[in-house]
Amino acid sequence: MIGLRRLTLGLFLLACAGRAQERDDLLTAGLVLYSERRYAEARVALRASETQRMGDPVVDFHLGRIALWFDDTAEATERLERARLHAPGDARIHNALGDAYGLAAQQAPLFSKLGWAKKCLAAYERAVALEPDNPAFHWSLLAYALFAPRIAGGGMEKARAAAARIKALDHAGGHAAFITVHLAEEQFDLAFAEANERLTADPDDFIALYQFGRCAAVSGRAIEQGIVALQRCLDLAEPEGDGRPSHALVHYRLGNLLEKQGQATSAKAHYAQAYVRHPDFNPIKMTLKN
Repeated sequence: MIGLRRLTLGLFLLACAGRAQERDDLLTAGLVLYSERRYAEARVALRASETQRMGDPVVDFHLGRIALWFDDTAEATERLERARLHAPGDARIHNALGDAYGLAAQQAPLFSKLGWAKKCLAAYERAVALEPDNPAFHWSLLAYALFAPRIAGGGMEKARAAAARIKALDHAGGHAAFITVHLAEEQFDLAFAEANERLTADPDDFIALYQFGRCAAVSGRAIEQGIVALQRCLDLAEPEGDGRPSHALVHYRLGNLLEKQGQATSAKAHYAQAYVRHPDFNPIKMTLKN
């Protein structure tokens, strides 16, 4: 009888170990899919990995980010607030939570927008306080300053200050930050000058080439040169890291420029390629900071 109980216990533990391994495999698969920007597929795998893993800040963080991508404010806020509770020192979580509060501010009735906006700014500032040398979190402050009214802590002065901080931390990224500011102010000559300064130093800088194409798409100027710059991007490897321009975004910008030239068929082909390379491509979200 004792032997039978031991055998039963052994089989039970083996089954539990198998399920645990399966959950770990699902988590790994979900994170890989997330890194490949295949967010709908990543969401399925990560949700499946949640069994016996409720409250895991890694799972909640990534599912919260995915929920933001699909404009699911309620799930994003719930997951990211729970992730912050379990990992209060993780700057990425605070930054993502700022994104969630920012989305809530956009969707909220007029009388409650300011409250959500202030929560958004506080979350971004907390991320910067935790990791002051990470340019990505200063980019969030830059985007906030560009889009939020002065009463909520926005404004061009703060945007320029954020761009200067980014440039101090990441010289190449700083050019992109100032281009973003100049484009917002419609100072197109200054935007092109920033891109050209970087390209003079490194003609094959992916980000600078993309930013030149972006300047052309936004301003309607130097369209031929913009197309050449973006086509060169497609010959180069994508830069690594969240928030960096991707080949999908390059195809989207090429579509913008070709439309301006009246080449509708070629433009559609590039838009299609954007979705081939990034099945969950969302041009509004991809171009907010890029």
